Amino acid sequence: MNILDFFQGMGFMQMSWQQAIMLLISFFLLFLAIHKKYEPLLLLPIAFGMLLTNLPGAGMFHSELWSAFLDPSSPAYHSYGAILKEGGLLDVLYIGVKAGVYPCLIFIGVGAMTDFGPLIANPKSLILGAAAQIGIFVTFLCANAMGFTPSEAGSIGIIGGADGPTSIFLTSKLAPHLLGPIAIAAYSYMALVPVIQPPIMRALTTKKERAIKMGQLRPVSKTEKIVFPIIITAIVALILPDAAPLIGCLMLGNLMKECGVVDRLSKTAQNELMNIVVIFLGLSVGATATAGSFLNWQTLMILAMGIVAFGLGSAGGVLLAKLMNLFLKEKINPLIGSAGVSAVPMAARVSQTVGQEENPSNFLLMHAMGPNVAGVIGSAVAAGVLLTMLG
Repeated sequence: MNILDFFQGMGFMQMSWQQAIMLLISFFLLFLAIHKKYEPLLLLPIAFGMLLTNLPGAGMFHSELWSAFLDPSSPAYHSYGAILKEGGLLDVLYIGVKAGVYPCLIFIGVGAMTDFGPLIANPKSLILGAAAQIGIFVTFLCANAMGFTPSEAGSIGIIGGADGPTSIFLTSKLAPHLLGPIAIAAYSYMALVPVIQPPIMRALTTKKERAIKMGQLRPVSKTEKIVFPIIITAIVALILPDAAPLIGCLMLGNLMKECGVVDRLSKTAQNELMNIVVIFLGLSVGATATAGSFLNWQTLMILAMGIVAFGLGSAGGVLLAKLMNLFLKEKINPLIGSAGVSAVPMAARVSQTVGQEENPSNFLLMHAMGPNVAGVIGSAVAAGVLLTMLG
């Protein structure tokens, strides 16, 4: 009898066909992370979190506890008590996502690794970074028209910002049941920047435009780099308070880097803190990709709308750069506009690569970094706008 109970308690005996499919999907994502090196730092823990959450009988993540957490009629509504008492390991880790802690901590690390010098040297880059966020809002309107709720549509649209932590932060607030598909879509498309962007860039520009050479950027003083994060935080937070957590953490990390008096904190933010939080974030986000939340038509729609958002964002920056050239004496190479999506520094490198195909002596990397880092600010501001409108 004990042997029979043992066999009946095996995960194999409890596994549904949906869970089996999810395990195969997690294996495929692990293959992409390890063999293809598609955003491995986050895709690997996300895929492994997906593996853990779909193991029958393991009890590591309980979607029913989180459904009660979000149900206003439940005694457990917005109470972490039941999660801490009855939840598994991944339930407890997911609290950091739901409370918006992990994305903000990652933004401290991102800020500590970001050089806003190219943006400060060429403020026009901020406009290009803003233009690249058009994909977010167009996709939001399209997703809403296709039957998604406004909160779901906003979460889908933010994929167009090509900023994984921002996508996770907004989705955890507006549509947590879509967190798994949206996170996987966001990080997958970020990894595919070198594949997705070049055809769009070539289609929207002429050979002459792609060959435009830009002059050297002016040197940026240390004082400018110190003042910039302080001013940006104050302005954005006063205009858009909902964007303050992301912008504030991003600029705190950057200030620690640029001020030169807290090198230990800056290095910790870039390395130890970033690495620890990435592990927790990836595992807990992957845990939300249960069979019930992932294997449905919504997931396919999210993947399709996500690439539309990403493509529109890339196109928006290129087209605005072309428009600006009608009024500028010193022309901008439109290719740098595509770097306005905040896949740093991959999108800037793509601008450099495509530019050198037309003119081998063309060095666009630092010019493209301006819109690229502006896109990080832009996506956080866009998330704040959507959170204000829909939260």
